[in-house]
Amino acid sequence: MNAVQLKKKAFLKEACYFFQNASVHAEEGDLQSCAGLILKALDKERRAGSIGPQVLHLIKTRL
Repeated sequence: MNAVQLKKKAFLKEACYFFQNASVHAEEGDLQSCAGLILKALDKERRAGSIGPQVLHLIKTRL
């Protein structure tokens, strides 16, 4: 695995951790904490998806 794959895997692992904790809090009825954990998990998923070369940075117009 290269560095990009390792970072992506780490972010997804953190997202899973947050989702699991959110589920526990939801079962306990603590919806405020559950919502916060879901937002954190979604942020980690977004970060995992944005790792690596971005198309906009690779395409440069030459005038």
